[in-house]
Amino acid sequence: MTNETLNILRDRRSIRKYQPRQISAEELEAVLEAGTWAPSGKNLQTAVMVVVQDPETIAHMSALNAKIMGADSDPFFGAPTVVVVLADATQKNWLQDGSLVMGNLMTAAASLGLGSCWVNRAMELFDQPEGKALLAKWGLPETMRGVGNCVLGYAEGPAPAPKPRKEHYVLRV
Repeated sequence: MTNETLNILRDRRSIRKYQPRQISAEELEAVLEAGTWAPSGKNLQTAVMVVVQDPETIAHMSALNAKIMGADSDPFFGAPTVVVVLADATQKNWLQDGSLVMGNLMTAAASLGLGSCWVNRAMELFDQPEGKALLAKWGLPETMRGVGNCVLGYAEGPAPAPKPRKEHYVLRV
């Protein structure tokens, strides 16, 4: 059995090189709306999406992320849009809630022909003073913790080929 959603899930790839041009406002709104429809524990909707399209802020966050990683590369791969997904850590399912938002963002991006990639180290970044300063600048409480950075843009070049699925991925009992 197959349908459009299953095809998108199967064909989506993490994109690690982006064109410099910005995605359209309509594409961004569609991706963000998909994020708002992610399931959440007890429907508490603990996650928040912060859209960053300012090149200076993206460069700052990229440098902080690279420092955590111990590298001097651009962990955001030149993407012109970063959607930072945060969630309220005072709630039991904050990490799961934010992870579901990340999944919806990437699936929606793929459905629109956009590239995306989940970039880690958001948790570490927003637990540090520099991250706390960004939370304050954005008017968010310190109880928010980073879940992931969803970078978005138009892929530079073709998407990577799919890798085979591992053996015994599914166990039926």
